[in-house]
Amino acid sequence: MDSATIKLFLPNGDAKRLRTGEVSNWTGKALAAPRTEIDELLAREELGSAGVYLLLGEDAATGRPLVYIGEAEVVRDRLRQHKSRDFWTSVVIFVSKDENLTKAHVKYLESRLIKEAQSAARYKLENANESNPRLPESDREDMEVFLGRIRQVLPVLGSDVLLPIGGTSPRRSGTPELVCKIKAACAKGRRTESGFVVYKDSTAVRDLRPSADQAPNIVTLRERLVSEGVLVERDGLLHSMRDMEFSSPSAAAAVVHGGSANGLTSWKDSSNRSLKEIEGD
Repeated sequence: MDSATIKLFLPNGDAKRLRTGEVSNWTGKALAAPRTEIDELLAREELGSAGVYLLLGEDAATGRPLVYIGEAEVVRDRLRQHKSRDFWTSVVIFVSKDENLTKAHVKYLESRLIKEAQSAARYKLENANESNPRLPESDREDMEVFLGRIRQVLPVLGSDVLLPIGGTSPRRSGTPELVCKIKAACAKGRRTESGFVVYKDSTAVRDLRPSADQAPNIVTLRERLVSEGVLVERDGLLHSMRDMEFSSPSAAAAVVHGGSANGLTSWKDSSNRSLKEIEGD
């Protein structure tokens, strides 16, 4: 990923309220705001342009992050229509400062954003339009550059909806692969900039241990992973169908163990050094 200088502006002097974001030598502009600032946001001149937007919130039934990704020739008009949707609590919008984005451009960006959000699998998608907009080759390349800047700016504005599980930074040579074992279960993973990733094809114990009573959040998390098909029971174990990211090594180890666990001592490298020992070196 190219280096970038991102300029944030806080019109109200508050990082939780309306913000704008720009990148050096980029024709795009980002605007982000909580739902409580929607009227001030709609009054902005930039929203009279074509653009793409992300409505961010939470699924009331599962508590899982939820996103609606859309596009419009006039973003202001479309956002007014979305006032009837009650799940979202914040919005991020991307427009062009030179107003060169056309309907075809924003439909292309919408389609690519949806696909990347599906691939990242961090958020449940409220919509999943499978359009295949056609653009000339040169325009496609321009929109891929625009998309690259969106990837950079979104996390700065507080959303990891496009961040791949496992992070964006490449694995450094010498970074240890860690293993967590209990009974017949064996999971592999590593730290990331967002927490701890457990790799696809890892296994976890099927049955909860007595210590699970002390960690109801882990029980809920395991149940959600099973219900979503991320963990699948087979041959007396739970098998991971994709990479899974957790907030900490202990949360990851607890899912593998089926009960409370200390991740700093449960995860070990090939020399049997615990994560605590490795990071203490």
